[in-house]
Amino acid sequence: MKVFVFLFPQFNFSAPKEEAYFKMLSDDELLACRMKDTHLRNKDKKGRLSLLLAKSGSHENVSPEKKPPAKTNNVAPDVALRWRDSFEELLSHSGGVEVFTQFLRSQFSEENIEFWLACEDFKTTESATKLQSKAKQIHAIFIDKEAPKEINIDHSTKATIEKNILKPTRSCFDAAQSKIYSLMKRDCYPRFLSSDIYLTLTKRAGPPTMTRRRSRSFVFNERPEGTAAWS
Repeated sequence: MKVFVFLFPQFNFSAPKEEAYFKMLSDDELLACRMKDTHLRNKDKKGRLSLLLAKSGSHENVSPEKKPPAKTNNVAPDVALRWRDSFEELLSHSGGVEVFTQFLRSQFSEENIEFWLACEDFKTTESATKLQSKAKQIHAIFIDKEAPKEINIDHSTKATIEKNILKPTRSCFDAAQSKIYSLMKRDCYPRFLSSDIYLTLTKRAGPPTMTRRRSRSFVFNERPEGTAAWS
């Protein structure tokens, strides 16, 4: 038995684009083709699964589920109160970074502080080999369009980073880090200072709740002396 299999030029790069051709295959040849096609599909699936598992493993260090809870009880109230002075003061204290990270995690935006910390570590890297490896990892985790912890930066900044990491320097993430820092300082930091986690840490109650006093429909005045009681 002969089977006609049509082959199209878009799958054969050596054939002219306008030419379509066919080839007769025997039963054995057809079975071999099917087995090869099945093998390639399975191989492709395994490859994608391996890549997914590799990515998952490489992100364990930044996954909020893998991190132990911050030990906020070790921070003295007077130390925590100094964090109100400035955002810089907050980030200069290791306990401040831990508590702020815990707050951002509750707001589902911990990728911002994690990216900022990754950039701080990146800028201290001396080895060119490690610099390139870390640059690719930061890009895969925080910058790539399919990044598991993608940060919110504009397309132009992303394009610049993707160009710079081809030959990375310690300053290739500076523009993005500056944008994320400004975002945290302007938006996240004020909300942190009024959050329960911070107010509890400083052992201060939040602002009192405003309640309306019930107005009286009438007022009883004291009866002047010498006047008769109401009948």
